Amino acid sequence: MNKVNALVLTGYGTNSHNETAHAIRLAGADSADIVHFSDIVSGSVKLNDYQLLLFPGGFLDGDDLGSAHAAAQRWLHLTDDEEKPLLEHLNKFIDDGKLIMGICNGFQLLVKLGILPSMDGKRFERQVSLTHNLSARYEDRWVELKANPKSPCIFTKNIDMLAVPVRHGEGRLVTPDEATLQRLEDENLICLQYADPNTGQATQEYPFNPNGSPKAIAGLTDPTGHVLGLMPHPEAFNHPTNHPNWARGEVKTLGTIIFENAVNFLRNK
Repeated sequence: MNKVNALVLTGYGTNSHNETAHAIRLAGADSADIVHFSDIVSGSVKLNDYQLLLFPGGFLDGDDLGSAHAAAQRWLHLTDDEEKPLLEHLNKFIDDGKLIMGICNGFQLLVKLGILPSMDGKRFERQVSLTHNLSARYEDRWVELKANPKSPCIFTKNIDMLAVPVRHGEGRLVTPDEATLQRLEDENLICLQYADPNTGQATQEYPFNPNGSPKAIAGLTDPTGHVLGLMPHPEAFNHPTNHPNWARGEVKTLGTIIFENAVNFLRNK
């Protein structure tokens, strides 16, 4: 059985790091270290010492200049204490078959870095992006997600429906053209979709789809299935009493199942 050590990255406005670390510990990880981005740059913390990298949500850089854009520039251009580009460490982390998850701002960072969706094996090339919700407002509500059983995503295996909260102002996925959007569907890179709670089917209807993402996209994976990015916050549903209807006796699958899938995969790798 392999050890599973998780790194939860924080800094520059990120504010969901404690919830995320708590969720991964509940999921059975051996450790979940909350690390400031500057410690990666200084070399005092090495990505290579971890098997799971988590980019949590929050108001990264105050959401100025577009959510996570400034953070992406740091990863693209900074070097560590040995003058080695940070991208080399990140690229090796992925090549080694380790797992990465980005939640909300973390998802925005993954698409702006070009880690998702990495079609045609093109990594660190931006292929899609995320922009303002169609509602033109910040959305803070619970939604239902439908998982794609055909997706290669490790994190969403054996999940059917999942209730989780969203809290974002820029969560609508955009693509350069219809062909790119269709490829995401055809290649099963759409791993999570917003669903109508009454039918269990993917929907464009507001507020079930809180941001208007085409094809009801709530989460994407890469062709390997080792990277997940999603706008909703699974870490915020780590106990039955988190759900607003818990007192009515509604039983829901906890969002921590996503983290459990990751830990179990790495444990038995």
